[in-house]
Amino acid sequence: MSNYPQPLVPVDHTEPVPRRIRGTLDGKVILDTTRASYLWEWPPYPQYYVPLADVVDDVLFDTGEIEEHDRGTARVHTVGKGKARVYDEGLVAGRVRFDWDALDSWFEEDEEVFVHPRNPYSRVDAVKSSRHVQVALDGAVLADSRSTVMVFETGLPPRYYFPRTAVNFAHLTPSDTQTACPYKGITSAYWSIGNRPDLAWSYDFPTAALLPVAGHVAFFNEKTDLSIDGQFIPRPHTPFSDPGLDLSHHPS
Repeated sequence: MSNYPQPLVPVDHTEPVPRRIRGTLDGKVILDTTRASYLWEWPPYPQYYVPLADVVDDVLFDTGEIEEHDRGTARVHTVGKGKARVYDEGLVAGRVRFDWDALDSWFEEDEEVFVHPRNPYSRVDAVKSSRHVQVALDGAVLADSRSTVMVFETGLPPRYYFPRTAVNFAHLTPSDTQTACPYKGITSAYWSIGNRPDLAWSYDFPTAALLPVAGHVAFFNEKTDLSIDGQFIPRPHTPFSDPGLDLSHHPS
């Protein structure tokens, strides 16, 4: 388990979403609402529950299947590439919970959101720093800079994004991996180091809030040796410490 605690939001906590939420399927907006609710099905982040009245007709197809949840009884429907659950009673009566990947895209106001809804109680800050940061592995220096961007994200250790001129690409091998983050966007590149896959990544076109990291390169400090101002920083233990981790959804 991670030694970086997740936000303490109880399961099945619900509250209004203050933003306009839209979802698209096959090039059409199939839900458009300013009345969505957050519901935390597990503590790290919530899901959207959308009023059924704000979903267009003829996109939900009832399977006849019923599911029982703590939050109420759901009627299972197919939609797009996945399923949706319609609640007629209980905590979220009159609302629909879509599988995220059932739709082609999701938007908060006019900004696309990836992977899952953003947690309103999480912060992700990109802060420029002149501290001396170095990353090494097996005695080889991978990156060394006094001009990094430090990214502080609730529930994760700090990440250090290096200018590309400070990275020794002789040790890095490009990878085909691509991941998405609800707070940063879609990665543009990954690199492996020796026989260790996908230890570094970059965002060329991050979200507006994370623009300072554009074009920079970050490394998993769970899997490399990091020092700041000459002081070695022990490797943190997080879910990303697992060598077999599926990176398809990468929150770092």
